[in-house]
Amino acid sequence: MPELFYDRPAERWFEALPIGNGRLGGMVHGGVGTEIIRLSESTAWSGAPSDSDVSPTALRELPAIRQLLFDGKHGEAQRLAAEHLPGHPTSFGTNLPLPRLRLDFPGDAATDYRRTLDLETGLVHIEFDQDQTHFVREAFASHPHGVIAMRLTASRPAAISFTATLDDAAFPGTTTSTVSGLAFRGRAVESLHSNGKDGTTVEILARFEIEGGTLRPAGDNVIVTGADAVIVLISVGTDWAPSAPAVAAGYDELRAAHIADHQHLMARVSLDLGDPVQLPTDVRRERLAQGHRDDDLIALYFQYGRYLTIAGSRADSPLPLALQGVWNDGFASSMGWSNDFHLDINTQQNYWAVESGNLAECHAPLVRFVGRLAEAGRSTAEQMYGADGWVAHTVTNAWGYSAPGSGIGWGMNVTGGAWIALQLWEHYEYSLDEDYLREQAYPVLREAARFMLSYLVPEPTQGWLVAGPAESPENWYLAPDGTPCSVAMGTTADRVFAEAILRICAQAATILDVDPSLVARAEEARKRLSPFQIGRHGQLQEWLDDFDEADPAHRHTAHLCAVFPERQVTPRGTPALARAAEVIMERRQQAAGWEQTEWGEANFAAFYARLLNGDQALTHVTRLIADASEANLLSYSAGGIAGAPQNIYSFDGNAAATGAIAEMLLQSDGEELELLPALPSAWRDGEVRGLRARGGFTVSLSWRDGHLHEARIHSPRATSARVRYRDTVTDYTWKPAEDVIVGSGLA
Repeated sequence: MPELFYDRPAERWFEALPIGNGRLGGMVHGGVGTEIIRLSESTAWSGAPSDSDVSPTALRELPAIRQLLFDGKHGEAQRLAAEHLPGHPTSFGTNLPLPRLRLDFPGDAATDYRRTLDLETGLVHIEFDQDQTHFVREAFASHPHGVIAMRLTASRPAAISFTATLDDAAFPGTTTSTVSGLAFRGRAVESLHSNGKDGTTVEILARFEIEGGTLRPAGDNVIVTGADAVIVLISVGTDWAPSAPAVAAGYDELRAAHIADHQHLMARVSLDLGDPVQLPTDVRRERLAQGHRDDDLIALYFQYGRYLTIAGSRADSPLPLALQGVWNDGFASSMGWSNDFHLDINTQQNYWAVESGNLAECHAPLVRFVGRLAEAGRSTAEQMYGADGWVAHTVTNAWGYSAPGSGIGWGMNVTGGAWIALQLWEHYEYSLDEDYLREQAYPVLREAARFMLSYLVPEPTQGWLVAGPAESPENWYLAPDGTPCSVAMGTTADRVFAEAILRICAQAATILDVDPSLVARAEEARKRLSPFQIGRHGQLQEWLDDFDEADPAHRHTAHLCAVFPERQVTPRGTPALARAAEVIMERRQQAAGWEQTEWGEANFAAFYARLLNGDQALTHVTRLIADASEANLLSYSAGGIAGAPQNIYSFDGNAAATGAIAEMLLQSDGEELELLPALPSAWRDGEVRGLRARGGFTVSLSWRDGHLHEARIHSPRATSARVRYRDTVTDYTWKPAEDVIVGSGLA
């Protein structure tokens, strides 16, 4: 049974255990004298929509900036771009943390303490002995009923007494007590990321059902005295999503419905890499950081990423996973970042695990969100670029902000929209649902391709089609005169996503038998895109010219998306470029001050998996857990990087690591399934069940002594595909709902 286990209460956020129902999140501390559940909710946003975010002078100055870049006058172009291209968000906003539920009990000392999060059931369980009484608490976030529920019990009657309140609010509001519990009503407003006036109305209700004893309201507190047992039900409503209706079901019914709902998704996949170490999870993580091997902890981390995805993104979630999923530590929202949707890697990584990890339904809120973003991005494409289609840049908010970010050097990621749109195509690749492709994905992909066709311009020397002015997220280069610059024409990242969106649009249109003229234009433009180039250090060039990085240790390597999630650079198809991609990773890590981030480690794990180097992929997964994840295994961006004053929780490391581990065990491109493509030498024996592959396949694998033992590949439809194991490739056909079983010889 995969579980996180601790022998003491949480003293801080990064020790608490996360629960969530796709909208409402809770961090359960499990304290003895004080129990805290820190609350958050995906739609608790400050800010408001705006139609005046695009710089009014951008379109006018665009040709001049392009010409300066083509003329090699990079410093002048940088200055002009900084003045005219950044967006002007009037009330962008951020997701804000909610007040916490605090329960204060008499007494602090306890013995035989145990706190767990069972990933199979989604239940947090706390138990301890105090004053010759055994206390038990259980908590979960119910998706079927829309509430957080906690039950408190004791081994003797009348043993439960506490004072409860909702406090520590990050925005204005009032807590009042009622005859049945607590109510908070406030407005998610703040002045750092918005105008201090706009924000979502938030209402929290905490209802207490007691067995025995008394409940007494007292101002902004509720006092429970001498109860045999207590059930706490927490619901949250906002302007976006109303509070759950009053729950008529009893606790046992709530619990059973929650477990059934959770297991419907969670139980689809299992991963066995060895026996668990019988130590608390925080101790195991520390031992891993000290060099001790713990393969089962890596399997636990894999399943934890799936658990968090289920808890944070369900088919009916009003918004997709933000920078912090649905768990807000209050740090990203109180600094320059904003707890929003970053489109230059982070939001994409949040969804790396959904398809391969057999959680396709969890993709739905992102699909809907990108559809809304595409609508919002039409006006930006026209106003800023005079272009067809839609565009989005580096960051977006709950209302679909699509202008560049407010600062040069990070805000001008022109292919952010195309990049996030690739997730819609990936969802199709795994399902092959043509109705979905026609109705939801293709309209977004088509308009992203139309923007690209409008935006690409010929480079004057070679005639290559290039995008720009734009930035390679979030990196800077040294111009020939030594000036640090960020704005360029023809960044490799833009080339990757231009090729991808044009190729995918043409492929989708062909499948649907529509838009033949657009297909022809896209195919012709693809032929004229700038080629990949290898620079003087043997590296895959990040820019059209062989510039050096202004910061050789920079955390971003956006051009390596040619390796993953794209396959434009592969070890078998383009071996020289694959080696050049490895050089990038080697040089970054060898540079003084390498900016190790949680998402960067997950990136490198996925890159090395695609480069068929399982040992290096495992190194980066291990570093992610040991060096960029906390006691509760939540990943974080380290203080000191990207302006962060302290470690800040980021969901992307957890989700992307799960996707990277899946990529180590199974890869697919729609035509070929590769079994154990990047199996680390340390994983001698193991088994994975239920991974998904493109084409609608479900795959279970076992291996012994480092070699494939057996693969069971299921297809819901009649089809054919190639299956590869190492250098052996065999063609197979499936009847509807048939399993094909193969061994190491693929016979």
